[in-house]
Amino acid sequence: MATAANCLRHGTVPVSTNLQHQQPRRNNCMVNMAGNRNMRLMGGYGKASNKSRMTTCAGRNTSDFIGGDLVRFDLGQWLSDVEEHKALAVYSPHEGGYEGRYLNRLTYQGYYFLVLSARGLGDPETTLTKVHPVCPAHLGKQPIARWYFPPEVDYRLAALPPKAKGLVVWIIEAKVLSKAELQFLALLPTLRPKVRVIAECGNWRRFMWKPLKEISGLTEIKE
Repeated sequence: MATAANCLRHGTVPVSTNLQHQQPRRNNCMVNMAGNRNMRLMGGYGKASNKSRMTTCAGRNTSDFIGGDLVRFDLGQWLSDVEEHKALAVYSPHEGGYEGRYLNRLTYQGYYFLVLSARGLGDPETTLTKVHPVCPAHLGKQPIARWYFPPEVDYRLAALPPKAKGLVVWIIEAKVLSKAELQFLALLPTLRPKVRVIAECGNWRRFMWKPLKEISGLTEIKE
């Protein structure tokens, strides 16, 4: 008690009292560190890592970081290219979501959609334009059966309302298709004039598209 009184008299705090006052600060600091995943426990390490991880973004613009379809006013160009080329290869960002804005704009124009995955498509010509067989999974217990389905595109075209503008065949994961299969998709609007084809052929930093005939090698790529 005498020691504590002498320390308080000279304006200093005993060690035991100082530790009691510093303990809540230490807990608050640890809570803040746990809440911030990017905080470094060592100040020197954080500065060194920031310098070593600095990257330069040459040739980038605002649309590469904020959302390309919201910054670039290209929906009008999108509609005109769909009507002109009739088959497009699109490239969307990895996080997804951007392609829905362009799909909705085609819906406003009166198009109906047939969304298919390229991984389970089989032969595009047979599945889309011909009567094709499908073998359901038998799981090793049921007998192997074969069912026949009508052409996917012709069946949808026959069911379109009279005021519909056309049918858009939207192929996701089209990057797994071969060159010959992409060439057939590029020629499908020629065989079915009311059909438009959109094939997701890959990913890019922003949503972009090219004529499918150029991607499949039917025409020369324009620089």
